[in-house]
Amino acid sequence: MTTGGGSGASAEPGRSPLRRFAGSRAALWTAFALVHALLIALNLGGPGWPLGDVESVYLNWAQAAERGYLRMGIDAPWVYPILAFAPMAASLAFGADWYPETWLALVTLLDAAAFAILLGPRRLARTRRLAAWWWLAFLALLGPIALGRIDAVTVPLAIAGLLWAFGRPRVAAALLTIGAWVKVWPAALVAAVVVAHRRRREVVTVAVALSVGIVAVCLLAGSGLNVFGFVGQQAGRGLQVEAPVGVFWLWQIVAGAEDVQVGYDRRILTYQISGAGVELAASLTTPVMAVAAIAVVLVGVRAVRRGASVGRILAPLALSLVVVLMLANKVGSPQFATWLAAPLILGLATRPRRYVVPAVLAWLVAGFTQLIYPYWYGWLLVANPGFVLLLTAKVVALVLLAGWGIRSLWQAGSLRAAPAGGHPAAASARAEEG
Repeated sequence: MTTGGGSGASAEPGRSPLRRFAGSRAALWTAFALVHALLIALNLGGPGWPLGDVESVYLNWAQAAERGYLRMGIDAPWVYPILAFAPMAASLAFGADWYPETWLALVTLLDAAAFAILLGPRRLARTRRLAAWWWLAFLALLGPIALGRIDAVTVPLAIAGLLWAFGRPRVAAALLTIGAWVKVWPAALVAAVVVAHRRRREVVTVAVALSVGIVAVCLLAGSGLNVFGFVGQQAGRGLQVEAPVGVFWLWQIVAGAEDVQVGYDRRILTYQISGAGVELAASLTTPVMAVAAIAVVLVGVRAVRRGASVGRILAPLALSLVVVLMLANKVGSPQFATWLAAPLILGLATRPRRYVVPAVLAWLVAGFTQLIYPYWYGWLLVANPGFVLLLTAKVVALVLLAGWGIRSLWQAGSLRAAPAGGHPAAASARAEEG
């Protein structure tokens, strides 16, 4: 798969001027600007304080380090990997008063870079045009949370990494590894590339070398084991109210159970569920996640061993791993929905007809997320039946996404590759990997 790829968006007989414009770079970049302007406006002036973490948490961490009080991840364990501090500190460039605006500008620039990579430098491919329109609609449906959390920094890195994985695996490995040291989830995409790509040794070498370098710099700065503090910080969390598994206890509250409650944890700064069986469920989420991820990887390995091309494997494998991380997660924060963008953009940019169903399901997840957070989040906290139903519908959509991804992986491994040059599909597979 090349960066430009596919047929162009040049004028075609029978197409109206409006349709030609809708398929042009000018239309896409105009829509990009409008969607991001809307998201910025909602973050800065919308209800529900969507920039709460940025303005009250990220800013405090950045100022503490600037004033020499405390460097999170260096002087103390931190909930995030160490590179998360880079965008938080960079957003202080124009002072604390402009911190929210600087943050939003930084994320928008990162999105713009990923958008440019998606469109490519050559003639605009129909498949990439469709993927670009899908992403813009996804961002609009997801709402302000699409820009207002640290996850928003990792998404463009993940998109670029997956798009470049076919022909530039070392660059892809570097981008995805950097993303994983900002927020852990892109590590699943590194694993997907390692499984699917023939040049997996290069991917592993880059990822390990870069990680060792990051840890070495932190150790020289005096971090000690604090550089790995995010592992313990996450392990000690309880069951957050938005966690998929938490739906079971939210319905108990709806039914009138008095021993199940939602409370605010001031140490972790999140709303968590308490009640009979909650602690056990929270403790089981991590091992269940590990087992599920290993199972998905094994299905991917099966497909590779049966000769499926990286073009057939990478997107569904990445999607399945990402959804497993979302479903078997005791945190379940609304910003996790942003993770769906990267694997689905890859799928739509390569094989759009196969990805209609997951693309629509992801839109539903995004829309449900914005309805719940940030506008009417309080209704979920009091277990309003309508909003518990919305959260349940979101979980069902994620389960369907996982099922679609694993089924696609299994099908890829059920069709043995034809001998090179012996079937048109072989040439297509080689073209996808180029």
